[in-house]
Amino acid sequence: MKKIILTLFFLCAFASVDSFGQQLRFRFTNPAFGGDTFNYQWMLNSAQAQDTFEDPRTSLNEPFGRNADPLSNFSEDLNRQILSRLSRELVTRQFGEDQINEGNYVLGDYQINIGNTGSGLNITITDSRTGASSVVEVPFF
Repeated sequence: MKKIILTLFFLCAFASVDSFGQQLRFRFTNPAFGGDTFNYQWMLNSAQAQDTFEDPRTSLNEPFGRNADPLSNFSEDLNRQILSRLSRELVTRQFGEDQINEGNYVLGDYQINIGNTGSGLNITITDSRTGASSVVEVPFF
């Protein structure tokens, strides 16, 4: 009988105590899924720290994916400068008073074909090393 009274006493004591709880709420941490945007940098750093993939082009012999040979670097830089100058000349002559001359030009590793069409200027640039080509059409105004 004492056990039953003691058990009832503990049940009543625990039942009368207010229980406190909180409402659970789920929130995404990834900003791509609607999470807090301040988590972006932390998630990016965490992903980069776990990344074990190495670019096969990058090695001690080829820093930054370029050849370590100075002559090869010089040739690439020269080609870039020639193409940059050509683009400036094209824009200046096309939109200025001078006209650009039609014809075929060979500049370094590039063959450039310039021709007029009915709607504008057609420029074809072909890389002689790879055979890749690009076509640029500049309309007349």
